[in-house]
Amino acid sequence: MSGVEQKAAFDFVRYASVWEDADILCEALAESARGGRVLSIASAGDNALALLTLDPAEVVAVDLNRAQIACVELRRVAFRRLDYEPLLAFLGVLPAADRNATYHRLRSELPADAARFWDDRPAEIASGVIHAGKFERYFTAFRTRILPLVHGAGMVRRLRTGRTLDEQRRFYSDRWNTWRWRLLFKLFFSRFVMGRLGRDPAFFDHVEGSVAERILERTRYALTEIPVASNPYLAYILTGSFPPEALPLYLRRSVFEAIRSRLDRLTAVVQPADQTAGPFHGFNLSDIFEYMSEAEHARVYAALLDRAAPGARLAYWNMLAPRGVPREETRARALPELAASLHARDQAWFYQRFHVDQVEASGG
Repeated sequence: MSGVEQKAAFDFVRYASVWEDADILCEALAESARGGRVLSIASAGDNALALLTLDPAEVVAVDLNRAQIACVELRRVAFRRLDYEPLLAFLGVLPAADRNATYHRLRSELPADAARFWDDRPAEIASGVIHAGKFERYFTAFRTRILPLVHGAGMVRRLRTGRTLDEQRRFYSDRWNTWRWRLLFKLFFSRFVMGRLGRDPAFFDHVEGSVAERILERTRYALTEIPVASNPYLAYILTGSFPPEALPLYLRRSVFEAIRSRLDRLTAVVQPADQTAGPFHGFNLSDIFEYMSEAEHARVYAALLDRAAPGARLAYWNMLAPRGVPREETRARALPELAASLHARDQAWFYQRFHVDQVEASGG
């Protein structure tokens, strides 16, 4: 058992939405995943569902947290039984007054564990399950308590107005980047506050240096170098939902039927990624390596390669702790140019680096 498994709590919804950009993830894995098996960290299920757009033979979504698997299972049933607008309403993207009634129509198709989990949470169902996580409540606190101390609602709307990148840079420099913005941002996104209200403190065990300074710099990049109007992650943080012009990949109308028609290819299990039977042709590994010591990272990476088909790709993020191909590992090589080009337009901007590795040989 790794250190984070022993220290962090895994008995509640930590992430009710996935805070990793499925657009760049799917581009990274498209070449190897089509027609193959993909291993995905489950989280809330958003990106596991998005990976179905690549037409794989199977997506196996794994997580240490049963609550996260319950999120996947509820999304799966909702995609199967609801039309597009009712799906968005039930999940919490669009307004709805009858989500609990909808849940009871869907409940019979849920696995028993998932049904028990959601039966105990009618308030979360009523509010929309995309808002039911600890991390989403953290961003709600930022939007409702911190941001109004920095900028008014009108200024926030102006930030999200469609502009050229040159115009975004001028707006950030002239209007947004005040001393109050920098001060309160660094306080709220400090290691202490984020560990207490957002992530688990154990997730920072292998992080060195200032957390807030690095996230502030990545936020500057997002507000000046990436189009803001279509960014779903920025939209949620600033508005509390995903507007029509800024939906994450799995919620776009253009992919709804493709995902719905392939739901039987999605498997969701409570299990460590490195103990899941392969072979796999693609890996969505979220940012799991930065929660590990370097020795644990090397062990888990090697175990994943044991489950990889030749030519498979691994995609993963580093938020604060640098983790790439372990120095002693010869079966895989990094694809730095591809990874850097994708990371340059990563809408979930708070990650310091995106990795794409290619498997040259496998262990079985």
